[in-house]
Amino acid sequence: MQGSANLTIMINAARKAGRSLVKDFREVENLQVSSKSAGDFVSRADIASEKIIREMLMEARPNYGWCGEESDPVEGKDPTRRWIVDPLDGTTNFLHGLPHWAVSIALEFKGEIVAAVVFDPAKDELFVAEKGAGAFMNDRRLRVSNRSAMIECVFATGVPFAAKKTLPATLHDLAQLMPACAGVRRWGAAALDLAYVAAGRYDGYWERELNAWDIAAGLLLVREAGGFVGPIREGAEMLERGEVIAANAEIFGPFAKIIRARPE
Repeated sequence: MQGSANLTIMINAARKAGRSLVKDFREVENLQVSSKSAGDFVSRADIASEKIIREMLMEARPNYGWCGEESDPVEGKDPTRRWIVDPLDGTTNFLHGLPHWAVSIALEFKGEIVAAVVFDPAKDELFVAEKGAGAFMNDRRLRVSNRSAMIECVFATGVPFAAKKTLPATLHDLAQLMPACAGVRRWGAAALDLAYVAAGRYDGYWERELNAWDIAAGLLLVREAGGFVGPIREGAEMLERGEVIAANAEIFGPFAKIIRARPE
């Protein structure tokens, strides 16, 4: 697609960070996953990726604000625009040598996401979107799936780890949803889950306890691919609350009804 100057800047930053991460990924596969050194290595890779992205974006647009996973937020001189960045979405996959992780970059304008890039370097898949211009993967136009029967649909989610408080709600969701659908996947990278909904690979996705940088770019990808996105608690702000339901237009209603059935 022929995108704006801002989108070109975002793509270049994602690709450069992706090259750095691929190099580090080859190294982390040789480390003992159970050792502290592996975790430290991945943390350094994550920080290095964000440094690359931040330097490129802020040099090109020094007045924009910044919200990134690995650094403090910056209030830009232009209060209407800010970058929202996850330099390595799917860190646990990366740590374990699983080739399913991504760089996610979004541009917010007056509280709305207007440009998005999700780059999967391991598979060389670049997902991009701009408001009103559609969503694309490696220059191919994306459309959400057209399945209308829940029993034919495959959904994705993230199952809370450690002691996250939303585990009971997610287990309840799974108990209600799995008998009504063709399957549920848990691949561990929210940005790619949303990109896959946009590409029609998943029919829908939901998750709680996320951060803005996990989902900002993906929300626009789904919308521009013809899908619907909304919060789990109706009326909530998705980026602030860190929750999302995404699906094609046919499935969104019955899918959201199941996920929203448990009081939040």
